[in-house]
Amino acid sequence: MKFLLALATSLSLVSCATIAPPAGTGSVDHVVIVWLKRPGNTADRQALFAAAQDLREIPGIRFLDSGTPLASDRPIVDDSFDVGFTMRFDSVAALAAYEKNPRHLKKVNEVLKPLSRKIVVYDIVR
Repeated sequence: MKFLLALATSLSLVSCATIAPPAGTGSVDHVVIVWLKRPGNTADRQALFAAAQDLREIPGIRFLDSGTPLASDRPIVDDSFDVGFTMRFDSVAALAAYEKNPRHLKKVNEVLKPLSRKIVVYDIVR
């Protein structure tokens, strides 16, 4: 019985450790939504995911994740895009530095723009 209680306690603590801390005041979430020139093209999606991995090396990024839309029949949900990126920065200044970073500019010009038909960006400050 003590073993089961200890196991349950440790499992609950492990799951708590995986929850991201709340974003600090002044932090910025940078959301990029992409529609490909060749919608649904797996190789193009993979090229964008690989480019995102390379962006992780840029100073100032606190969080970066990417994925594809979750299909939905809810009218309010737009699932027409191909790839989405979510990034978090500590401040508006950190986002501005990222936007000017040569590695970011290279990926935008060599990968993102050539593959994309449409790009929409949302920046959300706390």
